[in-house]
Amino acid sequence: ARRALRARRTLRGAGAPKVRRTFGALEFVAQTGCSLAHGSQALRSPPLKTGRCVAGRDRPRPLPARLAVLLAALAASPHQAYETDPYTKRHLDVADSLRILDAKVNNALDDIAASWDKGEDEWGFVMAVYWKVGGLHWVDKLERWAIDAPEVAKIPVTRAESIVADFPPLSGRVAAIFGFGPTINVGGVYFGTDKIGHFFSQGRKFYGRFRATGDEAKAVRRSVLTEKGLFGRLMTGVYSNADLVANYEGYLFYRGLFHDGVVAGKPAIFRWQDAVPVQQRAFSWADHVNAFWDEALNANAYSRGLLPHVKRRLLRLCPDFRRRPDRYRIADADALFERYRRVGVVDTSALRPETFLAENCPAAADVAALPRQSD
Repeated sequence: ARRALRARRTLRGAGAPKVRRTFGALEFVAQTGCSLAHGSQALRSPPLKTGRCVAGRDRPRPLPARLAVLLAALAASPHQAYETDPYTKRHLDVADSLRILDAKVNNALDDIAASWDKGEDEWGFVMAVYWKVGGLHWVDKLERWAIDAPEVAKIPVTRAESIVADFPPLSGRVAAIFGFGPTINVGGVYFGTDKIGHFFSQGRKFYGRFRATGDEAKAVRRSVLTEKGLFGRLMTGVYSNADLVANYEGYLFYRGLFHDGVVAGKPAIFRWQDAVPVQQRAFSWADHVNAFWDEALNANAYSRGLLPHVKRRLLRLCPDFRRRPDRYRIADADALFERYRRVGVVDTSALRPETFLAENCPAAADVAALPRQSD
């Protein structure tokens, strides 16, 4: 409890470097079992092997104790919308926000480029973008804007009507504490607003690891480790394939700011001319977003404790599935899986609605008797 209180005070009053260290330390705790103080030391003296504490000076803590510290510290942070539920109300039509979100990012890039006076500093530019649209928030700046902006059409979901509504307290622990981010439509793809944060924040970390090692495979391994740790399975019982895809596409965005061909067939967004960033093309989410951002179509892998509840709750989608089967189908699943399997995506095809619901929903004549997700 004292560690959680100290972390909360640090998050409230510290400058950006200290806050960054605090979040990094918490992530280290989640991934290794070491103490919070040891997580801070790890950031000062990298690298450390996952699961080991330095020189045996700290022993791994039991999982419940670690979760208690993490939940107490993180629950105190503002702007919480940690979970996403793209299943609920999926049959509803939502206006496409592609042009709105494209304009928001392009305006941010224009502002940064117009005031740039730091010379040919690619990483400095990357960080300027990160601070402009991401930042040290549990919910990133652009993500928070999309949640609040009335011009971005969205499907709000509460816990009471969500896929975790009937879960026991421990199974739905994170959704109960942090709540849900809404579902939006970008280029015809439905996904939770949390993916915007993954794109800008985890993508920036991914690119930083690639720059440090020159090895994309090493950066992938750390991204997978993160999804298993603080930002994924450890906290939620969910291993999100879609999070990994958004992380990777964010990495491609940052790398493609000044490198040609990162987005297939397209030049870099900027080039340097006399130490000034000159824009060559506009950014578009359409270059990065695809059906594998959608956690309903690119299904999660669930812990053994969660899986039975998920399956039971999915059956309540049968009426909506019968009404709008197109919303539950993915045309290019095999090609997308082959593209992203190297970044940690695992095969969860048995849980895709077009497979699971087609096999398990009762006959059409019996569907009317099933409870529906609320409209």
